[in-house]
Amino acid sequence: MSDITLSQLLEAGVHFGHKAYRWNPKMFPYIYSEVNNIHILDLVQSATLLKEANNYIESSARSGKTFLFIGTKRQASSLIAQEAKRCDSYYVNHRWLGGMLTNWSTLKERITYLKKLEQQEADNTFDLLTKKEATLRRKELKKLRRHLDGIKSMNSLPDVAIVIDQKREMTAIQECRKLGIPVVSILDTNCDPDLVDIPIPGNDDAVRSIKLILNSLTDSIIKGKSQNQ
Repeated sequence: MSDITLSQLLEAGVHFGHKAYRWNPKMFPYIYSEVNNIHILDLVQSATLLKEANNYIESSARSGKTFLFIGTKRQASSLIAQEAKRCDSYYVNHRWLGGMLTNWSTLKERITYLKKLEQQEADNTFDLLTKKEATLRRKELKKLRRHLDGIKSMNSLPDVAIVIDQKREMTAIQECRKLGIPVVSILDTNCDPDLVDIPIPGNDDAVRSIKLILNSLTDSIIKGKSQNQ
């Protein structure tokens, strides 16, 4: 994986922040200027911190650590699933259910139930039930898959969380902090850098920005894992 250049960051719109009135003053050190009431992030810092994040992630992957990708907003949902699968990691890309990490024992029971329903589906057990019962189970299976499919093979808490949109995923971040799970996160101008361990200042709304950064982090996981063979 080669380092991402400033021109790549610029082309992907990583520098575009939010409207100035929506900013978090704690992001001031990462802001380069303000243009037409929009904050512009300092891409030199974005590039430097992205490189630091990649080094951290590669090192973590090399030592066999596990990763959980979190991003439930529309722009990030499919990218989160795609990149997590590409590096054989876990993901939550629809809705963060409160207690997913802090109430892990309960969540494991739901995952076990999901696997049970999937087995019943594979065995055509649903066909032996009444129409009403079969419909209920299929509906339940669809709902559980939507929420838990990306973590159904996760046997223990993850070692590192990678988050898109700190504001939206605040519940997840608070759970990680409570459990001491390091958080790597893209930080837009409305975020709080004090809440994450590895910050990457950048636009967390544009698909191209999210894709570029996620792609880079995923490459680092793959590289680290390849050295762990």
